[in-house]
Amino acid sequence: MFLGPSSLSLDAKGRLSIPAKYQAALISEAGGQLWVTKHPHGCLMILPKPEWDVFYAIVAGLPMSDLWLKRIFLSNALPVELDATGRILIAPELRESSGITKETTLRGMGKYFELWDKATYDANELRQISGMQDVLPEAMKVISF
Repeated sequence: MFLGPSSLSLDAKGRLSIPAKYQAALISEAGGQLWVTKHPHGCLMILPKPEWDVFYAIVAGLPMSDLWLKRIFLSNALPVELDATGRILIAPELRESSGITKETTLRGMGKYFELWDKATYDANELRQISGMQDVLPEAMKVISF
């Protein structure tokens, strides 16, 4: 399970160093093979190959009414592989489309990661938090804080 934030910098070639705490799991469970694609919220999704296979099957099976979701997820998907030093290459097209230049935040989302331009993520999170105020989704109301 991938959880938590990591502040990372892309190198000059667009490579991202995956945090060491995730590398062993990605190698043992996915052979170091991952998929990167766009997310409709403006970030990139990074999925280990087994999770990509499940995700792909769901997205590929969407009805024609969801064709734009299929386009966003599938036509932008690229396979990547961890190199010997635990890095993956983020394609220039994907970096450009998500506004990622150098400073990023990798967010563990359970079974996959989201990769954001750091400033974009921070601004979106602040806007979401200020918009929530005291409103929680119904499913969260059973949790005691």
